[in-house]
Amino acid sequence: MKNTLKFAILACASLIGTSHGHAQQVDSTTYFKIKELQENVKREFAPDRRTKIVAIQKADIPQNQYILETTEKDAKFVLEQKAKEISANIQIQLLPDASVEGKTNGVITLSVANMRTDPNNAAELTSQVLLGTQVDLLQKKSGEYRVRTPDGYIAWVPSSSIAVMDKTEIASWKQADKLIYTNEYGKSYSEANEKSQRVSDLVYGDILKLTGQKGNFYTVTYPDGRKGYIKKSESLTLKNWLDTRTPTADNIIASAKTMLGLPYLWGGTSVKGVDCSGFTKTSFFMNGFVIPRDASQQVLAGEKIDILDNEGHFDASKALKNLKPADLLFFAAGKNSNPNARVTHVALYIGNGTFIHAAGLVRINSMLKDSPDYDDFQTRTVVAARRYLGAKDSAIQKIAENNYYINK
Repeated sequence: MKNTLKFAILACASLIGTSHGHAQQVDSTTYFKIKELQENVKREFAPDRRTKIVAIQKADIPQNQYILETTEKDAKFVLEQKAKEISANIQIQLLPDASVEGKTNGVITLSVANMRTDPNNAAELTSQVLLGTQVDLLQKKSGEYRVRTPDGYIAWVPSSSIAVMDKTEIASWKQADKLIYTNEYGKSYSEANEKSQRVSDLVYGDILKLTGQKGNFYTVTYPDGRKGYIKKSESLTLKNWLDTRTPTADNIIASAKTMLGLPYLWGGTSVKGVDCSGFTKTSFFMNGFVIPRDASQQVLAGEKIDILDNEGHFDASKALKNLKPADLLFFAAGKNSNPNARVTHVALYIGNGTFIHAAGLVRINSMLKDSPDYDDFQTRTVVAARRYLGAKDSAIQKIAENNYYINK
């Protein structure tokens, strides 16, 4: 009797284990179907996750429940249609989602706000955004906002760095007169004198609402309502600043040279510290342009310059002949990299074989072997060059024509 009962229990346990394993297999199969759908739609509608999103937000395999998110309306439609072919509870969310509670605009309140890959302070620093910059709010999670910047870059910013605005508030902000800070570093004051308490630090490119003037100071209001005073000698009205931007090669190189000696900072895009593409981005920003954020994005914009030989390798003589000051040079890591390798570095060409870039710090190097500044050049492979000045490309946009900065 005991043996019969024992065998019955073992058989039942075996059946339960087999059923559980089968359920797990079915659930995993469903997940891989959904993952394949997400990857296929992402490849078509959002190949660059830095600017467009098609992702699995949540996958509860045991419960057979999934949430897919996207910033693209066309992608949402395709996901909804294809999801009907999969036996699972699949929700498709279009960003901005309900977590932002209908408030889809914000303005940065810190001199430099950090953007990270995930909503936590330990995540990778991927970019930065300056005070007074308008951003789109796409999602809120763990006390941080997923935002989109004027150059289309998407990442997470702490909610403490953003003034969240409804449609009326953002319209008022955009219509107001603005002031832009033009010194490298500085601060605003609580009163119209330099001995008063600091309200905040400031860096080149910070934008505030201009509300008046008092003596040698402008009175300003921050996006979050704080009041302050800024020296007139360290700032310009945004209109005057835009009117005086003359994007010549000399001016862009001059702006770049003001950053000589700045420390390299991965993800940095301000005069507090820059990475290689943050440096080129800031050089163009100082001259009134919004350009793509990363080197691998910047190489896709502008006019192509021929600097390679017939086998696709860098040709110094051809480069010296065809390059002009303020052109961008793009590099791949390693001396023997394939010319089609992924771009990992960018520099701004000065002329006569020299270029300025952020590598350890912002410095000048040369592509000429007999130059004392050649040493860094031999550790990389030049794979492309682009000309932004004069190029007709929607990825290279004047700030004066960008809806995030002006009222259109």
